[in-house]
Amino acid sequence: MSRDPHAPPLSGVMILAGPYVSADLRASLREHRLPVFCTSADVDPAGLGPGLLDAAAATALVRAGARVLTNSENALDWLVGAAAGTPLAAWVAACKDKARTRELLRPLYPDFRFRTLATAALPGWEPADMPFPFVIKPAVGFFSLGVHVVRDRDDWRRVQGLLADDLASTRGQYPDSVLDPARLLVEEVIVGDEYAIDAWYDDDGRAVITNILHHPFAHTASVSDRVYTTSVALLTRWLHPFTTWLEEVGALTGVRGMPVHVEVRVRPDGRIVPIEINPQRYGGWCTTADLARHAWGFDPYASFLRDERPDWPAVCRDRDDRSWSIVVLDNGTGVPGADVKGFDFDGLAARFARVLDCRPVDWRRYPLFGFLFVETPAGRESELAAILADDLRAWLA
Repeated sequence: MSRDPHAPPLSGVMILAGPYVSADLRASLREHRLPVFCTSADVDPAGLGPGLLDAAAATALVRAGARVLTNSENALDWLVGAAAGTPLAAWVAACKDKARTRELLRPLYPDFRFRTLATAALPGWEPADMPFPFVIKPAVGFFSLGVHVVRDRDDWRRVQGLLADDLASTRGQYPDSVLDPARLLVEEVIVGDEYAIDAWYDDDGRAVITNILHHPFAHTASVSDRVYTTSVALLTRWLHPFTTWLEEVGALTGVRGMPVHVEVRVRPDGRIVPIEINPQRYGGWCTTADLARHAWGFDPYASFLRDERPDWPAVCRDRDDRSWSIVVLDNGTGVPGADVKGFDFDGLAARFARVLDCRPVDWRRYPLFGFLFVETPAGRESELAAILADDLRAWLA
């Protein structure tokens, strides 16, 4: 990690909200003695270090231009309120709404087809102005909840019913600012390999990447978040192209001093097309940033808040014999979470060469069983292919 020794000291603040604050993040807050504010009572303040702030102190830091990082989209309502009238609030609003993001980036993608649709209009809407195949999803969404690929007109009839059920089943799991069931985004399918990027913009608009992960799919119709993998080969291949693209986006939007979690697809012609740009955080549920600590040995939280940039050639040295992955144990079993009595995490973990962390989730409240962080030696990639296609029914108790 490197920082200009002559630069003035930075002030930064971590804004925490539920549903999850990892042990890794708590350790980072203690180690770096970072200021932290908890927006909700579902965050246990124990073990967060000496920097706990009240709302007034946190608001003052935000409005004074401190760097701000959140662990969860659930913190955005508080942050936008605290930053009301500032460029930060405007950037968050523009990024969080996927339709507004598309409008903002239209100069880079003038031919990209998309439109918004009120959910109430869903039963009677016909896709006359949107050629098949297309994607339909909440305009304000999270994970792949409510995301569907529509292949043809017959598929559209099927998806209409599924989408209505999806939106009804997720109501109340997240605030409307995180997952809003009232408005949908309809857009063309982006063909190509999918990647997730954790990065931040400095005060001059330069992009600093802290992780890059490949997001494979079991088949072309899948929208599952099951596996995200990073490696030296992946990082080496995409660090420069993705940094250049992020800076093109930053130049167009004027974003400064903001962390982002970006999902993109790279078309066969090499064109990088965004799926979504998530502001003020890395991957949800403390996933991608914590995996970077395991894979790369540096702290992405401190990287942004303390203006410390990864020295990637040094970071990647002697790490090219393995890869690291997040395995998202989403509930694709067909069994409602309320009816699941237990999940065999130990049995599933035994299928992998090395499990770095196992994080169960309350599957009765959220549509997933938990997360695994795994390290895969070269030659053992078949274990990732196997879990990618696993519906997880065999692991239900």
